[in-house]
Amino acid sequence: PYAVNGLQARTFGVWTLLASVIRCLCAVDIRNRTLYHITLFTFLLALAHFLSEVFIYHTAALTIGVMAPLMVASFSIMGMLIGLQYLEVEALSQTKKKN
Repeated sequence: PYAVNGLQARTFGVWTLLASVIRCLCAVDIRNRTLYHITLFTFLLALAHFLSEVFIYHTAALTIGVMAPLMVASFSIMGMLIGLQYLEVEALSQTKKKN
């Protein structure tokens, strides 16, 4: 029997498509804090998903096919956290300019 059926494959595909749409929208409107946090959460979910498949469920091995999304999610989370600090400072300076 197959480890993945068609429904599971399509669900994962739609989840990936949804995450990519959210990430593209964030790239267009980078100063939208709510969208920025949602985008950061998509990377956290992806990281948690792949780590759980490797270390909890043992359904994936640490091959290049699994390491690539782990690295993308990890580096993206780090970059977005650094960017979040920049957005916080920018928001504070905008508030000071208005006052």
